[in-house]
Amino acid sequence: MLLPIDYEHLTTAQAIAYQHELRKQIQIKPLQTPIRTIAGADISFNKHEETVYAGIVVFSYPDLKIIGNATAISRTPFPYISGLLAFREVPALLEAWNKLETKPDLLVLDGQGIAHERRLGIATHFGLITGATTLGCAKSRLAGNFQEPPNEAMAESPLYHKGELVGVALRSKRNCNPLFISPGNNIDIPQSVEVIKQCLRGYRMPEPTRQAHLLVNKIRIANGRVPNTQHDLFS
Repeated sequence: MLLPIDYEHLTTAQAIAYQHELRKQIQIKPLQTPIRTIAGADISFNKHEETVYAGIVVFSYPDLKIIGNATAISRTPFPYISGLLAFREVPALLEAWNKLETKPDLLVLDGQGIAHERRLGIATHFGLITGATTLGCAKSRLAGNFQEPPNEAMAESPLYHKGELVGVALRSKRNCNPLFISPGNNIDIPQSVEVIKQCLRGYRMPEPTRQAHLLVNKIRIANGRVPNTQHDLFS
């Protein structure tokens, strides 16, 4: 699949306008088909450089056995701008996606879904241009307000933005900062949270995105670059 527009040469105003157009197509609804395969995706880059690394790891579900993966390295001149990181990330991620022999029933991305000021985090953006069912599981909050969940595993708190429920803050384990879960496209909030709970294996991050992060770090190291863990704070 080709990008619907030329991301590389968009101005900031054009990128925001495109997000508003995409927003009209978002479908937050219960997923009616069973999830037999799930994938995690992670994107990494240095915000001062044009190289972007992407990795996707596919698992059987719910037992989470790895059944495939794909990686990509691309370049983009689109600047590092909070709320617009998808325009840097999507081209590399799409390249990796197109390399997968079998597309997963659900893709979990290390970033935001609709928990974004214009509802267009990387998970929503990618879901809309590919038709994939997606959800976002981010390590930090981008938009919205919440009450800190109790310091207990699986404690959760709703995340609201401008009066709209956009996701859930979930504490995946004690003494860790919460994760921020929001649907991307073609799934709802309760299902998104339940899937992440089913994918936790004793780490703060769910196994699909944890393994995708490890894969991306491997390709960065293989290309002589130091792994970057801060890229997705504002996806």
